[in-house]
Amino acid sequence: MPNKIALLLLNGNAPEKITNPQDYDIFVATDGAIQKAIQLGVIPDFVLGDFDSIDNELAKNLNVNFVRTPDQNFTDFEKALAFIEEKGFSEVHIYGASGGEQDHFLGNLSAALAWKSKIKLTFFDKYGTYYFLKKSEQNRILEVKGKTISLLPLPNAEQVSTSGLEFPLQKEDLNFGKRIGTRNFAIESEIEVHFTEGDLLIFINDRET
Repeated sequence: MPNKIALLLLNGNAPEKITNPQDYDIFVATDGAIQKAIQLGVIPDFVLGDFDSIDNELAKNLNVNFVRTPDQNFTDFEKALAFIEEKGFSEVHIYGASGGEQDHFLGNLSAALAWKSKIKLTFFDKYGTYYFLKKSEQNRILEVKGKTISLLPLPNAEQVSTSGLEFPLQKEDLNFGKRIGTRNFAIESEIEVHFTEGDLLIFINDRET
């Protein structure tokens, strides 16, 4: 990897695999996700949390650094992002953010919205990837032909234009609770998305058969 990228495992639905975990410069897991890491055959460098959900015997046998983060004013995801930023990382790949209890997933999206200007966040789950697009830039997404593309404003995105999709947008406003851009389809290998104001999350998923 050309840039230093952190790997973060959260306690949502366990991923089927983590692609090339050895290529990351640091691997962080929350305490609730440590069992998932072990099942995947990958051991984190650091485990963060209040450790109310980790087995003491398991902890004794792991060669990892435990970092206690008991502050209940922040979620485990927020505390992990703060820890990763303090370590000097500006990009993180996140597994296990979705699934499980839906309030946790929505909380993770809220935290991601608050942190996206500080750290580049890319989420991975069993369906694909999702991340925030950059405002006022021509966002180019490569190698997506045949994939399902969804655009989710949080809560608004103005003047959204796209190319390479089955149903293109031309300077249209998206608003959560009114109109969003779910379940579109990439008909080109490269698509482009541009918007002028707001926040816009893109989901890139394998198309359902």
